[in-house]
Amino acid sequence: MSARSGGTSGAAMAELVILAPLLLLIMLGLVEAGRAGDLAVTVASAARAGVQYGSQTTTTAADTTGMQTAATNDANNTNVTAVASEYCQCEDLTASVCGQAGACSANHQNTYVKVIVTGTESSVINYAPLPAGLRAVSITTTAIMRVTP
Repeated sequence: MSARSGGTSGAAMAELVILAPLLLLIMLGLVEAGRAGDLAVTVASAARAGVQYGSQTTTTAADTTGMQTAATNDANNTNVTAVASEYCQCEDLTASVCGQAGACSANHQNTYVKVIVTGTESSVINYAPLPAGLRAVSITTTAIMRVTP
């Protein structure tokens, strides 16, 4: 005689039907989180590459196109954009005009480069009824570095 009672033969199938969509949703969520993490690492690395290029000399600091190119080349991704800029600051942290003689009185003037990189990636679950925030991921990172005198 079997230990099973007569009405439980379909219980496993019913549990599978209930749990399978939930497990699929969890798996897709983990995939999306991994893709977002990869995008964050890519964007941060691209921003660092841009400022590393610009911080070499005062000549490369003025080359905003070169910094942007270095950033986008590092990302190796068409969904990444970079904006580069150069600014100056006195040792006492007051703003100054780059290259202007006597701009910092007795203080030394420091030149900085700044690169802002934004990466965007569409979701695997690009389903129209979902909110826009769940259909695409956008990550922005800023990197700033002092220019070598």
